[in-house]
Amino acid sequence: MIQGIARIFSVPQLRTKIAFTLLMLLVCRIGAYVPIPGINGDAAVELFKQATGGSQNLFQLMDVFSGGAFAHMTVIALGVMPYISASIIMQVLMVLIPSLQKEVKENPESGRRKMGKWIRLLTLGLACFQAVIYARYALGLNASNPGIIVQELLNVTVFNVPWLFFLVSILTMTAGTMFLMWIAEQITERGVGNGISLTITLGILSTLPTTLGSIMRKLNLDSQETGQLAFPSLVVLIGVFVFIIVGTILVIQGQRKIPLQYARRVVGRHETQGGRAYIPLKVNYAGVIPVIFASSLLMFPATIGQLLGQNSWLGSVTKWLSPGSGVYSLFYVALIIFFTYFWTATQFHPEQIASDMKKNGAFVPGIRQGKPTQEYLEATMNRITFAGAIFLAVIAVLPSIIGKLLRVDPSISYFFGGTSLLILVGVVLDTTKQIESHMLMKRYEGFMKKGRGRRR
Repeated sequence: MIQGIARIFSVPQLRTKIAFTLLMLLVCRIGAYVPIPGINGDAAVELFKQATGGSQNLFQLMDVFSGGAFAHMTVIALGVMPYISASIIMQVLMVLIPSLQKEVKENPESGRRKMGKWIRLLTLGLACFQAVIYARYALGLNASNPGIIVQELLNVTVFNVPWLFFLVSILTMTAGTMFLMWIAEQITERGVGNGISLTITLGILSTLPTTLGSIMRKLNLDSQETGQLAFPSLVVLIGVFVFIIVGTILVIQGQRKIPLQYARRVVGRHETQGGRAYIPLKVNYAGVIPVIFASSLLMFPATIGQLLGQNSWLGSVTKWLSPGSGVYSLFYVALIIFFTYFWTATQFHPEQIASDMKKNGAFVPGIRQGKPTQEYLEATMNRITFAGAIFLAVIAVLPSIIGKLLRVDPSISYFFGGTSLLILVGVVLDTTKQIESHMLMKRYEGFMKKGRGRRR
């Protein structure tokens, strides 16, 4: 392992990319400790613990995704969830509006720039909207427990509305979300890995020390009395932990190999026939994107309902969407399956593959070229996508169900739960593949340079 790390840092360009990525992630973590101006972060955390009530709810999940920034009411309390929600909306609109899809296909570079612009504008709007709801939630907490908000901000009012506090909160949290979005884009362009996924993963990893401390307290090792967390329950959680890691790796890296044959071709003066080749169709083409999208989509309206209060009609609806409930699990499974198919349909293009195969003289044994090959690839991908989506959904909801049955503390079950670990393992695998591709590219460049030197 040490030798592998040494080889990674022996490549100057890759070393620069990794250093840049780590630096940007460090800046993200600094933002998680900068409270909104006029907010007492310590008092907010204590009230947050009381608000969660020791049960599974969306506040706990939001706090895990933001790395503790949500509970501390910091400048990045909203995290990158507005950006993910905006990305989901634009992906759906691109499917529903044929003109957008046509523009992206005909001019990919210009289409991506236009899509990026609309996603940023939509992120700005969603961040402002969520910041208003969050500020209203903070006012409600301060009304019942004075001391969270500095009184000077509340004294400046218009029509009994503390507009100065709302202005400061909205500007600060919106700027924090846009800054996180910019950092994520910089990591994707100039660093290693996907910036948004790495930002969420960093938030999940930052809860690891707290989770381990909670486990030690629940075990009650300092006393001979039985703790709130029994050793059999801990063993079951560790078993689920290992199962999720192994299952995620198998689902993400699993593939169905479609054999190919080539017609006889003339290479130079010799007539040759292509050797064995295959098309690798991934069992889960979308990776952990469906899990992130499903969590964000469920989290957005339900969190707004909880922030507005249980007395509102939206707040009463969110009771049915609390994590761990049967309704939440059903919606979660359905959305994971939907986004798995949705993302695969937008990224996998069997018509292009069939066209390229026909141009290169390749064909699937027993399948004619052209339209039959395209239909065969579509049917095969639909079958393996269904299996991958079901397995992914089971991995995502199984730990939360087990944690509820064992009555494990939410702070523990959320880290060992399927959502967090699926994202964590998936992002690590994706980042590792990118690092390996950089190293392979450098090896080939070195080989080619030596070849040019010898010819000279």
